[in-house]
Amino acid sequence: MKIKIFGAGKTVTGSCYSLSTKEEKILIDCGFFQGGKDMERLNYEEFKFDPREYSALILTHAHLDHCGRIPKLVKSGFKGKIFATDATKELAYIILTDSANISKKDTEYENKRRALEGLPPRKPIYTEKDVEEAMKLFRVVSFMEDFKITRNIVARFFDAGHILGAGSVQIRVDEGKRRSLISFSGDLGQRESILINKMQFIPKSDYVFIESTYGDRLHPDILEREKELIRVINETYKKGGKLMIPSFAVERAQEIIYCIGQFQEKGLIPKMKVYLDSPMAMKATEVFSKHKEYYNAEVLKALKTSKDVFNFPNLIYTRTTAQSKALNSISEPCIIIAGNGMCTGGRIKHHIRNSIGNEKNTLLFVGFQVSGTLGYWLKKGEKRVRLLGEEVDVRAKIEAIDGFSGHADYTHLIEWLGHFSPKPKKVFITHGEIEQMKAFSNRISNLGYDTYSPSLYEEIEI
Repeated sequence: MKIKIFGAGKTVTGSCYSLSTKEEKILIDCGFFQGGKDMERLNYEEFKFDPREYSALILTHAHLDHCGRIPKLVKSGFKGKIFATDATKELAYIILTDSANISKKDTEYENKRRALEGLPPRKPIYTEKDVEEAMKLFRVVSFMEDFKITRNIVARFFDAGHILGAGSVQIRVDEGKRRSLISFSGDLGQRESILINKMQFIPKSDYVFIESTYGDRLHPDILEREKELIRVINETYKKGGKLMIPSFAVERAQEIIYCIGQFQEKGLIPKMKVYLDSPMAMKATEVFSKHKEYYNAEVLKALKTSKDVFNFPNLIYTRTTAQSKALNSISEPCIIIAGNGMCTGGRIKHHIRNSIGNEKNTLLFVGFQVSGTLGYWLKKGEKRVRLLGEEVDVRAKIEAIDGFSGHADYTHLIEWLGHFSPKPKKVFITHGEIEQMKAFSNRISNLGYDTYSPSLYEEIEI
């Protein structure tokens, strides 16, 4: 059996793994590369494998860095089944449709530049039609149920506690008389999630591929996260400013909305206006409202006094571009939640350009910022950035609450690993920046695990 790393090898994005035997080939995830231009350029390249040779794909969850290249995969000849949970399928459709629209706009802009330079036009990575074709291949499966992928490969999803419907996957491969268990963590959530259930543990595996996004860090507990959010909101309100929160449309936006609604209800923050300025987050929130079976006990308790925990009197959905632009003229304190979470696109870029120069305002990061993104540089403390074609001075206060991350810290990753009995023969560390991977590798090696961090396009024989 061979496993080849086609993404997330010594980088935190582009998750894609190939598992092949003499008779069969399947993929685990097929995500976008995100970050600087060199990284994002990989999305335009041809696949380093023939998609027509693969009979199935297992999708762990609906984040763009795990599902973003699926329509391109189908466009390139993949005709196999795509296995995912119901929530993952619904969220993936929203995210991939949005991605297709962004790709179309980006390509139109790029082609204007290329025309001036006498270069041939570029086609978008994929279109909405390609997304529709990809969705026809999805097959919905549930947590904790075996599903047959091929004649000799069976898999099972375990709740990863990361976002709605996200799963870790255990794959059983039979090769003649030899049976192997290989597990892929996908993205693992924290021990305590604001909205969804805790991660489930996989009891046994011979080989494990584990993410390491926060392999060198600890998160504060849920109460500390909430206290920090309350502090930032109240401080910005007292200054009379706007609080801008760049947020990922799936999970993070819903977590922030839920928290703010609860805070206002309990009188912990002023009853100020809260604007959800992300069309994709609005659609994702509808999916969250539909799938209450994934909620944790605390949210289910809140539902007893509220029909919808993602709606409260001061929450306003700005659905149109005109409504979004109107937020620039607001002078009273307010909260604006807008995509995307790394400030690489979406409406948040316009809000930053119009409000980052005002000392009364605050820009609050509540998620991981990939190296090279605008969010990364702002969080690092840059005092002047280039944004939408112009240089902008940074005078607003920059805050970050890393504890809201949907990724497990190293204690949670170790806890997840610790439930394999016996220890896996080998632990492959992926989906992390190099420093995080090294730190996590050293930490678990000291606990007796045999570790290895594969590079992009490296092939591993098992």
